[in-house]
Amino acid sequence: MGGGNVKEPLRLGRILYTNVWPVYHYFDPSSLSFPATTRVELPAVLNRLLLEGELDMSPVSSFAYGTAADQFMLLPNLSVSADGPVKSILCFSKKPFAEAIQGRIALTNTSATSINLLKIIAEKAYGAKPEYVTCEPDLEQMLEHADAALLIGDHAIRADWSNAAYTVTDLGAEWKNWTGKSMTFAVWTVSKQAAARHPDRIGELAAALAASKRRGLEDLTPVARQAQAELGGELAYWLGYFENLNYDLTAERLDGLELYFRYAREMGLLPQEAGIEIWTDNTEIRVNE
Repeated sequence: MGGGNVKEPLRLGRILYTNVWPVYHYFDPSSLSFPATTRVELPAVLNRLLLEGELDMSPVSSFAYGTAADQFMLLPNLSVSADGPVKSILCFSKKPFAEAIQGRIALTNTSATSINLLKIIAEKAYGAKPEYVTCEPDLEQMLEHADAALLIGDHAIRADWSNAAYTVTDLGAEWKNWTGKSMTFAVWTVSKQAAARHPDRIGELAAALAASKRRGLEDLTPVARQAQAELGGELAYWLGYFENLNYDLTAERLDGLELYFRYAREMGLLPQEAGIEIWTDNTEIRVNE
């Protein structure tokens, strides 16, 4: 078992944002029994690198997985999800949300999942037909020429801290209120090619990430202190932020993710049906056919 060139490094990705920190706080790639390289990038960049075959495993936007689900599998019990407010996928608007989304919406250029979640909520839940423009994640510039602006991750958190002028709508809360389901924003994705070539490595990697996550969630204070040191804010804020997120991939998470994929397909955002396959011990578990 194992396969592949033992000297060939496994190419890993890692999302730049703080929302994945509890999974990575105790993860040390150098402690793996095989060589590994890590690219730390915005979700949109990781999405592209994984789809272009430049990475073997990476957390990516759920939507990116859905666009090429036949080429990838999900590592078990790993996600960034929220069962209600997510606190870092935020729509800022000059008017109440329901009014603002009837006009022009400035979209961040950093994550496909959140962009398409906003489109699904605006068009399916509210029946809106907004105009979309894509911008760099700068709130004031975005709202110079738009009625609403979508920010995600640390950009959204910082903008929310300093905001005094705009209505803020949490898309995790909107999704939960509308569908009654949780929303999975990111998943840990491995290419089927890498899983076939290096099954032992993927197993070791999955175990190392699971152990780091378990330890990180047992006491979130070190993770929260790191976030406070690097981004500012209060320790209590960061503790609450991380405690609010879900990092599992339960049947409940998959149910919400399947609905998201279904709506995206119905709206023509996904080119094909997105089946979900989960890697385990070099086998594939088909969650839906």
